Amino acid sequence: MAVPKKKTSKRKSKTRRAANMKVKPIMLTKCPKCGEPKKAHVVCSFCGYYKGKKVLDIESKLDKKLKKEKKQEAEDK
Repeated sequence: MAVPKKKTSKRKSKTRRAANMKVKPIMLTKCPKCGEPKKAHVVCSFCGYYKGKKVLDIESKLDKKLKKEKKQEAEDK
C-alpha cells in the first residue's frame, strides 16, 4: 500500500478541495413580457408570467401585503 513520504499541508489540501467547489454565476435572462431580468425557466417575479401564460397574480399578492402591513400598524397604535 502506498504511503505518503511527507504530510500534506493544510493549505495544499484545502486548495485541492476548493478547486471543486467553484461558485457558478446566476444566469439571468430578460422576461419577454416586462423586460425585467429573471432566472431562466422560472416564473417572472415582476409580472407573474411564464412561457407567455399568467401563472401568478402579483397584484393581489401586493394588495394582501399592504393590507397586512396596515393592520399591523393599526394594532401597534
